[in-house]
Amino acid sequence: MDVNRKCNETLLPVCNDESSDLLALIMIPSLLGLSTVVVVILLFICLHKHKQRGRRTAAQFANSSQGLSSNSASVSSPQVQTALCPWEIPEECALVGLEFWQTGRYGPICKGLLRNKDGVASVVVVKSLRDGSNQPEAKEFVDWIHFHATVCKHENVVQMLYCQTRRLPMYLVLDAYTPGNLLHFLWSLRNTDLNAADLLQSFSERSVFLVGKQVAAGLDYLMSEHRLVHGDVAARNILIGPGLSVRVSGLGVAFAGRKMDSAISRRAAEVPLKWQAPERIMMHLSIDRSDVWSFGILLYELVTLGSPPYPELEPLSVVQKLQASCRMKRPKTCGGPLYDLMKYCWMWSFKDRPTFSAIIRLLEASLHLAATEPICIPEVMDIFDYNKRAGLLS
Repeated sequence: MDVNRKCNETLLPVCNDESSDLLALIMIPSLLGLSTVVVVILLFICLHKHKQRGRRTAAQFANSSQGLSSNSASVSSPQVQTALCPWEIPEECALVGLEFWQTGRYGPICKGLLRNKDGVASVVVVKSLRDGSNQPEAKEFVDWIHFHATVCKHENVVQMLYCQTRRLPMYLVLDAYTPGNLLHFLWSLRNTDLNAADLLQSFSERSVFLVGKQVAAGLDYLMSEHRLVHGDVAARNILIGPGLSVRVSGLGVAFAGRKMDSAISRRAAEVPLKWQAPERIMMHLSIDRSDVWSFGILLYELVTLGSPPYPELEPLSVVQKLQASCRMKRPKTCGGPLYDLMKYCWMWSFKDRPTFSAIIRLLEASLHLAATEPICIPEVMDIFDYNKRAGLLS
């Protein structure tokens, strides 16, 4: 009896272990398979919703001629309505092939074609007011359009083509400018064939001077003609087109900066710390020389083909390093005169920084010193790693 009891007591735990192992062998693959199925289903749902939203947006524009909004005429002042009259899209023009691109501050942003009366089509970006917006939101959107009509009159600033404010949906049509986003363009130049004959594939330090000069010209125009501080100068907010032509874009912070209220602080807080001047971070002071500091960061982005600034530092530790007179080291692809200009832009006291008109003269005077061989950076940019190091992840 004792022997049998001992045997049973000894064997029982072994039986339990075998059962647990068997249960694990069955359950774990099942759970993994189930989780995979759930993830796939969620992905399909997200893609389906994205396509539906794109179709709804395109249909919304296609049906824009049906009926005037009762509130569309009352959301703006008579002066604004008169100013926007020449910009209203003609009936003989049509927006075709619109595809949802991303969600903007006021609603869907689409890419598509603008076809004129002669059948000629050009690529455009359409920023629209979301469905269900109330009257204050609609008024702000019309003011946003009027802001573009007033400001976008320089060859180095994003170009407004048309708008629609007298019927729904309300929208703003901008020239897409191809290739488009400067930061993405710089990333595309990494690890490419350096023997390519295309000018856009031969991006050199001289190219940095030429692009920088155009950006400085656009920013100088905004300040000298409209007393506007851009507030978010970075490669991600610059458009690049044929022959390395450049236009300043991303005017949201500049638009908000026209009024002194809490909305400005909220909008300025959206600008990543690594691009902001010290006085802006510490005192919320936004002036033209703050843009000059950010322009120096932009030069660094250009000469490194879109590397994140201060790659070794966490965003919150940047100001402390700057107070200790630390600045970014000279990149291997950067010549002495260009690096001297960067450091000039990064003077701690904003009074010691150059104006944009002075920057233009410095770039012109030093152009002959810039290297002409293509900038070579073999590493392909990892977007997630970039966002993390640049401080763009929320």
